[in-house]
Amino acid sequence: MFKQITRTVWFISLISLFNDCSSEMLYPIFPLYLAQIGYGTVFIGFMEGVAECVAGLTKIYTGSLSDKFQKRLPFIQVGYALSILSKPIIGLLQYAFPILLSRTSDRIGKGIRSGARDAMLGDESTYENRAEVFGFHRSMDTIGAIIGPLIAMLYLHFHPDDYKTIFLITIVPGIFALVITFLLKDKKMESTQVKTSYTGFSHFTYLKRAPKAYIIFLIPLLIFSLINSSDMFLLLRAKEIGFSTDKTIFLYLLFNIAFALFAYPIGKLADKFGRMRMLKFGLCLYAIAYFIFASADTYWAIVVGFILYGLYYAFTQGIIKTIFISLVPANEKASAIGLYEGINSFGLLFASFFAGIIWNWQGSNFLFFTTASICFLIVLCMQILNKKFSIKK
Repeated sequence: MFKQITRTVWFISLISLFNDCSSEMLYPIFPLYLAQIGYGTVFIGFMEGVAECVAGLTKIYTGSLSDKFQKRLPFIQVGYALSILSKPIIGLLQYAFPILLSRTSDRIGKGIRSGARDAMLGDESTYENRAEVFGFHRSMDTIGAIIGPLIAMLYLHFHPDDYKTIFLITIVPGIFALVITFLLKDKKMESTQVKTSYTGFSHFTYLKRAPKAYIIFLIPLLIFSLINSSDMFLLLRAKEIGFSTDKTIFLYLLFNIAFALFAYPIGKLADKFGRMRMLKFGLCLYAIAYFIFASADTYWAIVVGFILYGLYYAFTQGIIKTIFISLVPANEKASAIGLYEGINSFGLLFASFFAGIIWNWQGSNFLFFTTASICFLIVLCMQILNKKFSIKK
């Protein structure tokens, strides 16, 4: 079943599994913890936006830097180490600036490693099995995202509202992730891969030399990033409807289970039947899920919404990266992913900040309904661009 999965892909996937166990242990309780200590949706939106914005610059720069030196491993190791060390600070200090600094440092860590890690995955795959490899990685990554919230839910069951201890527990799986990075090895650049000249600000100008197909594919995803606010707002929506902390975390578990179960098989199907087709279907699932969050107020409707949202992730997260990698030269993988991730982070700054404001101004129903409607228009835009420019990677 896993014949196409190399030793390096297994190690990268295990690293992601342990790191996501650490990160996702916090994610579903993070907005609840902030609400407990007196911070509202505007601060949460601002914090997520700023953290992702700074991380976005990091992703663009370090992705380009990784391609310049044709090195992946140092960026992977430094990125994971920074994320591991930053998480406990949030639980120890309750002031706005330390919380913002810690969250930003965690995202910077992700920014440092993301482009290099995805480029290493690209190096370990071929065009024919690329979506399968990325799907496998996303499935393993998301298994960690299931284990983490499950640990948090069990702990809070016996120690209600003791969020601070969970921030400290996250160090344990984080250390496992960091240790495994020392089992990885960089691949030597093949002689056919010609290095690009990089100087100063050029690390931020990949868009100028990117292939036309890459830019065309980037446009609708850039628009989507401007409406795709932090997932924390979905958890706050569940809490607003009346879900307890345990049930809110359980919803997040369902989301991750759907993601983990389907990411790998969908990746295999995408390699066979078309990645763009799968991507557009995934964005339609996103819109349907958001319509549910906008209109539903019953337990089972919200459960369905979170499952559909997990399926949206399975249909899009790995596939987007495989398409980008397929559209650029072999020695520009990290730059291509870094630029996309960076732009996505800037979009999240806008989306999350204004989502918090719109929530306060017009309510959550208006926010989710508007987002879903725009998403359907983006799918239509993507269909038009796909037909006109024949992007079928």
